[in-house]
Amino acid sequence: MKQRVWLLLVLMLWASLGLAQRFRSLDQIQADGTIVIGTEGAFPPFNFFDEGNLVGFDIEIGQALAERLGVKYEWKAQAFDTLLIALNQGRFDFVIASHTITPERAQAVDFTKPYYCTGNLIVALPGGPRTPEELKGKVVGVQVGTTYFEYAQTIEGIKEIKTYQTNPDALQDLLNQRIDAWITDQFTALEAMKQRDVELQLSDLLVREEIGIAVAKGNETLLAALNNALDEILADGTYAAISEKWFGQDIRCK
Repeated sequence: MKQRVWLLLVLMLWASLGLAQRFRSLDQIQADGTIVIGTEGAFPPFNFFDEGNLVGFDIEIGQALAERLGVKYEWKAQAFDTLLIALNQGRFDFVIASHTITPERAQAVDFTKPYYCTGNLIVALPGGPRTPEELKGKVVGVQVGTTYFEYAQTIEGIKEIKTYQTNPDALQDLLNQRIDAWITDQFTALEAMKQRDVELQLSDLLVREEIGIAVAKGNETLLAALNNALDEILADGTYAAISEKWFGQDIRCK
């Protein structure tokens, strides 16, 4: 809880002091010719490094949006729980890193319309817990600064919530039996099974989530342009092709 409150307070402080105005408008970005995009780089299959290059669903969507805006793109990757703070410090023009749209985050940044919908679930080794009730007395791993962490805090009886800087770190501890379960995104869990070639037990979806792209609070021109660009790639088949490549299905919100 302290982690969540601290992050929210920092984000709101930036906004209240007017420091969130450290952003570039659409006109300024287009005049410069390059848009700076922030992401995590450790959340496969959405955004991750492969032989030193950023790849994934988020990366290809971000690049498609930049192309619709008529600009080149520059990527910057850093820890997930620092991305929105850095956005309001002017280090990026927008962040695409699979952020769930929440009322708390929306107080500090502005979100586009959802660019996909998903849900979280419980991941365990075969025979492990499948439901929130079965997590009683268990050690549960979650990534810090995420809605999965917030959800885990609502479950009564968990012995310990262990936080990790990245999801792969949590997965490794699950495989090494240092934790009993891992709460994460459904597509991340499926990708982990495919990439690691391991058998994992997945629960039913626990919470449906809408995922948005973040811009600095008050950057209305860029927000409108990104929403328009998103509409374009959803309509012309670009989005569907990217989604099919990474997931074998169209994951837009329905």
